[in-house]
Amino acid sequence: MKKYEEKIIKKNTILTIFVNTLLAVAKLIGGIFGNSAVLIADAVNSVGDIATNIVVYISAKFSKKDKDKDHPYGHERFDSMVSIFLGLALLITAYLLGKNSVIRLYDVVINNETLARPMWYTWVIALITIVVKELLFRKTTKDAKKAKSQSLMAQAWDHRADTITSFGAVVGIVSVIFGIYFIDPLISIIISLFILRLGFKIIKAGISQVVDESADEEQVKRIKELVMSNENVISIDEIKTRMFGLSFYVDLEISLDGNLSLEEAHAISEDIHDLIEKEMSDVIHCMIHVNPGNKN
Repeated sequence: MKKYEEKIIKKNTILTIFVNTLLAVAKLIGGIFGNSAVLIADAVNSVGDIATNIVVYISAKFSKKDKDKDHPYGHERFDSMVSIFLGLALLITAYLLGKNSVIRLYDVVINNETLARPMWYTWVIALITIVVKELLFRKTTKDAKKAKSQSLMAQAWDHRADTITSFGAVVGIVSVIFGIYFIDPLISIIISLFILRLGFKIIKAGISQVVDESADEEQVKRIKELVMSNENVISIDEIKTRMFGLSFYVDLEISLDGNLSLEEAHAISEDIHDLIEKEMSDVIHCMIHVNPGNKN
């Protein structure tokens, strides 16, 4: 299973690196010959994406390693740590984009500086980037769920951030072509804020998994339903969950009739254990402790 998940991450990341390389070259050449600073900046962003893609590819090997003596719970936390790194990369991107945009807005509004008019095909390149990145976002989101990989999910949201950035590039390029210069840097500032918010969201998700945050209410509710579907269960005394990447562990304490034999109680707990892990694919492992109870 781990090898299958690793294969999904690597296959998706290789595709992403290939696409980002093509986009970076197209935007760089189009920006230089088409006289578009926005497109050149977007090309540099794509080069940065390639660097983070390589990190995700390498992390797949470590995060999907099987359990061993020194790591009895596996290595999935490495995956969450990489997602935090990707979130930080987005924060840096947002800062640099916002800083440059504020400077350009000042020059245009205060110094009455005019921006060089880009060629018509530059906005077409940016438009193609939007379509390609949106398709990559959807595919990577699906692959991240299959591979149970937080870093791949972070990479998916990085695609969405690129979609937003390229949309801003289209608006900026078209506005400059029509001589409305202030819209270009203004849109870029707004986009940088969106990317900043996305970066913090990814970091928060990664940190939550590293510090054993519990599963959400819907997942806990589903666990309770599955446990109580067994007519032998008197009550759920305690339920604890902890996130581990995109999956989670479950610790349960349930009460069964105290007159049951050890063998009977064990068989019931095994049935519940198997049911939870069968019905909830995101549960890594379920541990059940049985307490004696009175069934009236």
